[in-house]
Amino acid sequence: MQEIAVQAGLLDRALRRVSSLWRDMASVVGSNGEVADITARLRDALDARGGEVSARNRAASLAEAYRTLDETGRSDFLHALASFDSDPAAVAQAMEAVAAAADVAERAVATARLRRALEPPRIRLLTAFAAIPDGVKFLVDMRAELMARRDDDKLLQALETDLKALLAAWFDVGFLELRRIDWHSPALQLERLVEYEAVHRIRGWRDLKNRLKADRRCYAFFHPRMPDEPLIFVEVALVQGMADSVQRLLDQKAPTLDPAKSDTAVFYSINNCQRGLDGISFGNFLIKRVVTLLADEFRNIKTFCTLSPIPGYRRWLEAILAGTDSPLTDEERKTLRDVAPLLPETVPGDATAEEILRAMIARRGVLRVEEAQRALEPILSRLCARYLVKEEAPGRPGRARDPVAHFHLSNGARTERLNWRADTSENGYKQSFGLMVNYLYDPERIEENHELYMGEGRRAVSPALRKLARG
Repeated sequence: MQEIAVQAGLLDRALRRVSSLWRDMASVVGSNGEVADITARLRDALDARGGEVSARNRAASLAEAYRTLDETGRSDFLHALASFDSDPAAVAQAMEAVAAAADVAERAVATARLRRALEPPRIRLLTAFAAIPDGVKFLVDMRAELMARRDDDKLLQALETDLKALLAAWFDVGFLELRRIDWHSPALQLERLVEYEAVHRIRGWRDLKNRLKADRRCYAFFHPRMPDEPLIFVEVALVQGMADSVQRLLDQKAPTLDPAKSDTAVFYSINNCQRGLDGISFGNFLIKRVVTLLADEFRNIKTFCTLSPIPGYRRWLEAILAGTDSPLTDEERKTLRDVAPLLPETVPGDATAEEILRAMIARRGVLRVEEAQRALEPILSRLCARYLVKEEAPGRPGRARDPVAHFHLSNGARTERLNWRADTSENGYKQSFGLMVNYLYDPERIEENHELYMGEGRRAVSPALRKLARG
């Protein structure tokens, strides 16, 4: 319910930005904001009476009505919209015509009629919403709300599936515009960066300005119907050498490097901005386009890599430590028993090495003890390498278990190097005990790596990291 309320709040803010435009076009609902008969109004919107302006007015009126509804009202609205499904009798008749077709030409005509019969009227209603001012953004946010409500609700699942298909067509990468965002970009776009940055939170305007200075780049995809709303953006640091600490990358006191002296472009934050576009992939196109742009602009840059989080590592490790098959070697067990007395709290003398490790990783402060850190680094690094190199997503053979790893591997990157204490923030420890990973984008190997991973489930991995995973 909390997620639904959050999505409803996002939709409210989006609709408030355009409500005045819609009121100019539409007949506004009563002051109590209720829709007396949602189904009747939706049916009226499907009516072909009048021209295009009348159709837009009716769609705008419904959208404005939706904005005024509370959670229950919105649920009723979405169910009513979803109920405008295909006519079963018309579908059955069209299927019979396909089966009875005498030749290829007749079957082609019958099949085309079947496709028309199968298309539910709600598709026309959704398309009508897209025609009003900021209507595409309205639908993107509506899908976000549908995704929060659809569990175990087959009617809403059907509506969400139809809406996703429409959005996937409208947001094809061929329709998107790649723009660089810098300190001189419109204020609304800069505000969006602050709002949507979810990997490394932007702490005010000074932090934002630091991320947009001369040795930094930010690129985003935009849609022509959402000109001020980034769909996805990537932040890049132009540095010397492969980065191993996000805190150093984001240090506001660090001197600005002349981009002409840099040799490496580090992608350190990639953010999807629109929840309603989840499952519609264009992140892979963004990275490849930016690699090409930077390679053309800076001939001195030879290395393109990421400094990426490992969000699933800690959950995976805690799960296997609680299981019956120990992931530890005999040498690691001895090391853990030797270091156990250094724990802030007493561990029972008969505790297993797995229990000792679970107790240690539960306390972030244990890393401040030098002996404990020396003991944990090789153990947590080896297990992390195993997680990245070998572990598969449940029920998905060949797919990397970690979602960020899967994203970069499917884009054609190579898992290159682990970095100990690369993110010393609280969130960094919660996700992966501060470990981060570099994924290398070699322009000459991107397509080959992509094909091997997507086609055969083979992961491109550096020799050093593969060796560590076997240790």
